[in-house]
Amino acid sequence: MKSELTIQYGGNDNTETELIAKAKEAYKEAGNKVSDIKKLDLYVQPENSMVYYVVNDEFNGEYQI
Repeated sequence: MKSELTIQYGGNDNTETELIAKAKEAYKEAGNKVSDIKKLDLYVQPENSMVYYVVNDEFNGEYQI
């Protein structure tokens, strides 16, 4: 089974794939290696256009959508 999650809010569409890619890029820009990611948790807050992420239960970051 293939599935895709899309969050629609305020006239914007953000797919699960896009949100994950942006989190990986933000993690990389913070000086980390994407290949080190074993677990990635995303917390989407569309009301303030933010995504908060946690990598490997250790590294916290955020980015705006």
